[in-house]
Amino acid sequence: MMSLQKATLFALYAVLELAEDTDRQLSASEIAERYNISTNHLAKVLRDLGRAGLVESVRGAGGGYRFCGNAKRTTLLDVVRLFEEVGAGPTSGIVQDTNAGVALSQVMDEIEEITHATLLSISIETMLKLMRKRRPEKPRSTGLFRAV
Repeated sequence: MMSLQKATLFALYAVLELAEDTDRQLSASEIAERYNISTNHLAKVLRDLGRAGLVESVRGAGGGYRFCGNAKRTTLLDVVRLFEEVGAGPTSGIVQDTNAGVALSQVMDEIEEITHATLLSISIETMLKLMRKRRPEKPRSTGLFRAV
């Protein structure tokens, strides 16, 4: 199982939150509050995302950050790669000069390749579609009860 660093998770949260509505601007504190994460750490991540051309800072009243990337073309790998190595090579800690070590290395390398391919194949737009599917619907009025 791939474990993502905090900065990577924060970046994914921010990109997805901002890409959901590209006309909307959110402050670092608004995003941080929503995900219960450090505003200072998120602000650093947002600066890195800005340098990568995925978000831009909007100054002034009602300012904040907004997504400026291409949701169809930007993949999860594009975001993850900004904060950590994917496909970093040989698995550390595995003894390479034994049959078991060689076999484990092959399996771990394959897992790494699958992870890379999966992250590359999922766009921000695909993630937004998944997010919309999972959003609970608002309860509909049955019309049986009316406000007085």
